Amino acid sequence: MKNNDATNAVDRRLFLGASASALLGLPTAAIAQQAPMDESSTVGQADAAAKPLTQVLAEFIAGFDLKTVPPPVIASARVAFIDTLGVALAGSREEVSDLICAMVKEEGSAPAASIVGQSLRASPQLAALANGVAAHAMDYDFTYISGQSIAPVIPAILPVAESTGATPAECVAAFIVGAEVAGRIVRANFKASAVGGWHTTGIVGAVAAAASCARLLKLPADKIPDAIGIATSMASGIAVNYGTMTKPLHSGHAARDGVMAALLAARGFTAHVAAFEGTAGYFETFGRDLGVTVEPFKDLGRRYDLVSTGYSLKAYPSGGRGHTAIEAALELRDALQPRLSEIVSIECFLNRPSANRIGTTYPDTVEAAKFSAAYLIPYALIHGAPRIPAFTEHALHDERVKALAKTVSASADPALPEGTDNPARLKITLKDGKVFEARRDYATGSRRAPMSQAQIEEKFLDCAAQAVKEDVARKILAALNALPDRPSFDDVWPLLRRS
Repeated sequence: MKNNDATNAVDRRLFLGASASALLGLPTAAIAQQAPMDESSTVGQADAAAKPLTQVLAEFIAGFDLKTVPPPVIASARVAFIDTLGVALAGSREEVSDLICAMVKEEGSAPAASIVGQSLRASPQLAALANGVAAHAMDYDFTYISGQSIAPVIPAILPVAESTGATPAECVAAFIVGAEVAGRIVRANFKASAVGGWHTTGIVGAVAAAASCARLLKLPADKIPDAIGIATSMASGIAVNYGTMTKPLHSGHAARDGVMAALLAARGFTAHVAAFEGTAGYFETFGRDLGVTVEPFKDLGRRYDLVSTGYSLKAYPSGGRGHTAIEAALELRDALQPRLSEIVSIECFLNRPSANRIGTTYPDTVEAAKFSAAYLIPYALIHGAPRIPAFTEHALHDERVKALAKTVSASADPALPEGTDNPARLKITLKDGKVFEARRDYATGSRRAPMSQAQIEEKFLDCAAQAVKEDVARKILAALNALPDRPSFDDVWPLLRRS
């Protein structure tokens, strides 16, 4: 790691619009949750103004001690593993996973790690690629602060853990490290996705995955900045590819690159120590004029984003920005069921970032259906909640849904607040002029409407049933519910593989 450039120190001039008292663009509700959880903790309290951010992160990662972590953080990590493994098992049966695994098989890498839901084994990097695609294939994975910013983390952890013999406790620690690093990066440049058009799964997830893998590989503190720096150069993902197979590829690509970055750093591969704040660095590149601040890095190790900001589980396997619109439609469904043929217009109002991501043309692929108001709202009105069976080629050919889709429009409503809850309002008009309206400010699975443990397990079992038998699914669930205390994952790896 070289340290011979004037840009190695944090240059406040790079952080356009930075504020010492507020996170620019972060919703008020999220700002109110920023109270430290444990003021006595000393991990990661390095002065972000005096040290390169990669070094601040390195000290946090190397010094992290799971024994000092509050129980709610552990519980949050446990649920993250349950949710991610469930959706990855289901996603392993999707066409996008078939295509990736066919390529992985042709590569013929050393069979060092399992691929979730597959009989195939591969190198840690290629296993992470396939796992990351599967986990994001159905868009059923949880959202964290800004989109699915840590979708690649567990897919990267799994093959590294299997190939190194890491314990479940070490895997949980690695996940928490990755999540906390990601939280700081997202909050430092909160508008990079909603305004800038970047996909956080790719641009944040790669760095978070590298942090997790660096922890699992037990990299010394002086090697970790290189792992982080390598990952910043590999970070990528643009929102134009939402609704295509390339969106889940962002997750697989980031998971693979996180593994690669950590492995290269372990071998002495170098990167710039000021990869975040340096001239033409990560923040200057991804955060152009969008209000970047280093403030979030100052409470690293003293406050946990996993609980103070938290994540939202998904009740439906589709783009999260459309979930409130789905639930508004479900609220009106009973009243409209007898009169569906009388509907002349369905107006969907969203906040501006959500309106920019929601399609209004009828989808021609399953991937596009996950982001189409013209599909999701009519489907919910006709069939009810759009679960896994809603996203098949057969479902897309439903003539009743197609007919109702022609009445759907979507637009931005300036009165709907921008933030992490993605509120939506529906106005449905009938031939006789009667109007039905509903508004949802937050969706099931969000912090304000959390899923119960029973709902979490029901979702897992439903997802796992797409790939494994029920008895196997229940064994996997039992193992994950025992995190981080079970001694080994040795009995779990075979369960995750397709027999």
